[in-house]
Amino acid sequence: MNKVFLSGNLTRDPELRYAQSGKAFVRVGIAVNRPYTKEKAVDFFNLVAFDKTAEFIGRYFVKGTRALIEGRLQTSNYENKDGVKVNAVDVLVDNIEFASSRRSESGDYSGGGRPANDDYPSRREPAPTKRTDYDDFGGEPIDPDDTPF
Repeated sequence: MNKVFLSGNLTRDPELRYAQSGKAFVRVGIAVNRPYTKEKAVDFFNLVAFDKTAEFIGRYFVKGTRALIEGRLQTSNYENKDGVKVNAVDVLVDNIEFASSRRSESGDYSGGGRPANDDYPSRREPAPTKRTDYDDFGGEPIDPDDTPF
């Protein structure tokens, strides 16, 4: 089984292109933090996507966007311009999702930070709710003398 899941930030803007056959493809990089290390460490991976997934990435993702990637590894061997043999490992993207859901002031999805003018309450600080004793009983006050028990 060849399955990879990555969570990180895109390192550059996607390069959406079309092959002569009309098939869309995109190349982009992702930086993934390496957890549980004493020093900050980051791994960089090359992503490749095709068809609708490529068009989706090219249209909605930009450098710095936090993304969740599902894909598979593919190795390739080639000789560069200088005649040196190169081994490359790419992640072929099967599925991609935004890891941050709010847009920044400029309108792009970036980094996962909160926009400066965000009026939404924080998840850690729920908005106070007015609670009354009759909220759970259809919204009408209940007289204790009317209860059968």
